[in-house]
Amino acid sequence: MHVTPPPSAPAVFCRQLSKIFGSGDNQVHALRGIDLQIEQGELMMLVGPSGCGKTTLISVIAGILDASGGECQVLGQDLNSLDASARTRWRGQQIGFVFQAYNLIPSLNAAENVAIPLLVQKMARREAIEQAAAMLQRVGLADRRHALPAQLSGGQQQRVAIARALVHQPRLVVCDEPTSALDHVTGHQVMELLREVASSANRSLIVVTHDARIFSFADRIAHIEDGMITHIAQQASSLDKESFHVA
Repeated sequence: MHVTPPPSAPAVFCRQLSKIFGSGDNQVHALRGIDLQIEQGELMMLVGPSGCGKTTLISVIAGILDASGGECQVLGQDLNSLDASARTRWRGQQIGFVFQAYNLIPSLNAAENVAIPLLVQKMARREAIEQAAAMLQRVGLADRRHALPAQLSGGQQQRVAIARALVHQPRLVVCDEPTSALDHVTGHQVMELLREVASSANRSLIVVTHDARIFSFADRIAHIEDGMITHIAQQASSLDKESFHVA
């Protein structure tokens, strides 16, 4: 059962977190003893070279992947204590995930795609579609609510995916390259919306990014290399961007 953390508890607490893919001579150590704490209301960015473990880390934090070792507590829940079905239910209620590949359902229009988290929680379809349409308006797609994914540009699909991640007001939002397909102005608009979400009471946001244009939105930025956090910058505005190997 999910336990609501007290206000002082971190949103995410990882200690010596590890993830190994494969076995024997084919083992790949994707995470090597990650220590990370993310506070409630914080916007944390994860940066580093491709293949360093960023997406693996957020997938473990979001309960999509099992950890191989260590501790991972998210919103007061020890993920290791949940079986697969319980973890799926918990994730649907507590986590909003923006996938880099969007993962939109081709046969559903934009509003129907955004409404999925609400429908999973048994909300009436009409109400769910209305809330989805309101969220699409917030990401600048009010006039595209009836469009299928194939009728949308890559940037528009990305905004639909972001709206879907936010519509059920999750406690933790996890984003994998949320501005990668967006122009500068739209990317900043999306980050302003995400920043607003992270500033809400008892909500937090994790963003994996290579986009140096959005670093200023972060409260802290963690640099990952070879499955390990090498350092965390406390002030995003003072970052030496070259030190983060931004592609």
